[in-house]
Amino acid sequence: MKVDILAVGVHPDDVELSASGTLLRHADLGYSFGLLDLTRGELGSRGSAEIRTVEAYNAAKLMGAKFRENADMPDGFMQYNEESLRKIITVIRRCQPKIVLANALNDRHPDHGRAAKLIADACFYSGLVKIETIGDNGQPQEKWRPDAVYHYVQDRNRKPDFVVDISNYITKKMACIRCYRSQFDDHETDEYSDEVKTPISGQDFMAFIEAKGRSLGREAGYEFAEGFEASRYPGVKDLFDLQ
Repeated sequence: MKVDILAVGVHPDDVELSASGTLLRHADLGYSFGLLDLTRGELGSRGSAEIRTVEAYNAAKLMGAKFRENADMPDGFMQYNEESLRKIITVIRRCQPKIVLANALNDRHPDHGRAAKLIADACFYSGLVKIETIGDNGQPQEKWRPDAVYHYVQDRNRKPDFVVDISNYITKKMACIRCYRSQFDDHETDEYSDEVKTPISGQDFMAFIEAKGRSLGREAGYEFAEGFEASRYPGVKDLFDLQ
């Protein structure tokens, strides 16, 4: 299934935390999007890979994603190698996105920065005709290179190259995040309340996500925003498009 945007995260919930408001906004503008998780987040301190997979599909349904796939790379031990690149290339060539959203270039979690390079390089290699991949139908895939790769800001307060207004989508974004009940038990009263506490499991983390959105939006005059970095500087055709 072809989509306009492919959002990739090394862990299920990466996209929800940092780019789901942007995806919701673009869905309302008529664009389609799909999701690719590189791992199942099996090293997470809470829940399990099986639980997070169910949570991920619930979040994808709430967001309105056209599909959600998992590359089944090992959490924490994902390798930058040909096999990993080919897994991502195959998805890119199948859904032919114009834009790819990827993990932060550098972040608190070491998997994020490593995934950022893996995803960006896969986007480049996907456009090389001499790299051959086979699609689900058993036929060779055509080369495809997205127009742009943008890296969403995650835990660390990296300076974005641009921000996207998500003021009308913050409530639904938070609902998408809360689909991961095993990870974000902000009410601390359900079946996960007896699990180990982590830096992201309490009410203060949800407040942090909202505060981060306010901070990113403030300079642009938005109530809430999500930030992105670009590997190449973006261009505009009209100065009045800039806010």
